[in-house]
Amino acid sequence: MGKDFDLYRPSEEHDMLRESVRALAEAKIAPFAAAVDEEGRFPQEALDALVANDLHAVHVPEAYGGAGADALATVIVIEEVARVCGSSSLIPAVNKLGSLPVILSGSEELKAKYLGPLAKGDAMFSYALSEPDAGSDAAGMKTRAVRDGDFWILNGVKRWITNAGESEYYTVMAVTDPEKRSKGISAFVVEKSDEGVSFGAPEKKLGIKGSPTREVYFDNVRIPADRMIGAEGTGFATAMKTLDHTRVTIAAQAIGIAQGALDYAKGYVKERKQFGKPIADFQGVQFMLADMAMKLEAARQLTYAAAAKSERVDGDLTFFGAAAKCFASDVAMEVTIDAVQLLGGYGYTRDYPVERMMRDAKITQIYEGTNQVQRIVMARNLP
Repeated sequence: MGKDFDLYRPSEEHDMLRESVRALAEAKIAPFAAAVDEEGRFPQEALDALVANDLHAVHVPEAYGGAGADALATVIVIEEVARVCGSSSLIPAVNKLGSLPVILSGSEELKAKYLGPLAKGDAMFSYALSEPDAGSDAAGMKTRAVRDGDFWILNGVKRWITNAGESEYYTVMAVTDPEKRSKGISAFVVEKSDEGVSFGAPEKKLGIKGSPTREVYFDNVRIPADRMIGAEGTGFATAMKTLDHTRVTIAAQAIGIAQGALDYAKGYVKERKQFGKPIADFQGVQFMLADMAMKLEAARQLTYAAAAKSERVDGDLTFFGAAAKCFASDVAMEVTIDAVQLLGGYGYTRDYPVERMMRDAKITQIYEGTNQVQRIVMARNLP
């Protein structure tokens, strides 16, 4: 997939990708979305379908066996999967989040070792930054890595780790020099099979119930020194650079969830009759739908603009990534709440998908930096 687009508008190639992902999502992912949510189970059907169609990690460069998709193509994949199942959209999104530090800062040996299995679908990749006492203040982390000859020994706890236990690989941020705060943090690849790695019980969450969120424990985990991502002390900078790019994927997830809710509500109001006619004929309902569609389209255009900047690594990416994530997630919350309202009492039941979409949308305002933090980031990087 080409990297030559200059505008924010998707190319014909992007449009074809959208059609194929939408068809796949509706056929192979949507039928299981309600059960995945109800049972709180990992969406294996979605993973199998995405891997079979090489859509689970489209961002991996061709040099390592990947599709080499540009940032906008990755956004479209996540958006279309999220339209039918928010939990399933975290497969391509978190595969990018977890592996991007390796792509941005890792050695060639590290890239070859870990990106190949990811591209083949043999492994998923998670990202371990947050801790019980280090959420928005990620630089306050306590997980330690101590050098021991040709190895590093990791000890600590990471919290809120998406797809923990399912992923084989984890990008882990750990303190290597406590005196230097953020400049004393380094990044490592840890494998699920490494001795001393274990997981907490899955969190009982409001939404995205099909994507396991667990603590990850490191108890004297001994890893080879060549598993460090980039130079010692550069881990926090790599983590922040990664988020500049991946906040765009959370925006994509948000607009996908919102689009799914709007689509369902549009269909419902044409069928539901009150006072002798479809409620779609009432101006109050029409205005709600108009506002939902207007805000959603604004969020989509901002997200695509941010994706183009991510692809080009523009100087104002930090602002645009934060803006897209913040705006799109706020819009997703508004749109899904209105979709529930348009369905009335039915919208409040699990027999209809919009209540699930409303619950799934909420997390997009929180993870990869709360929207309050996004506003701090934007204020510091005003264009």
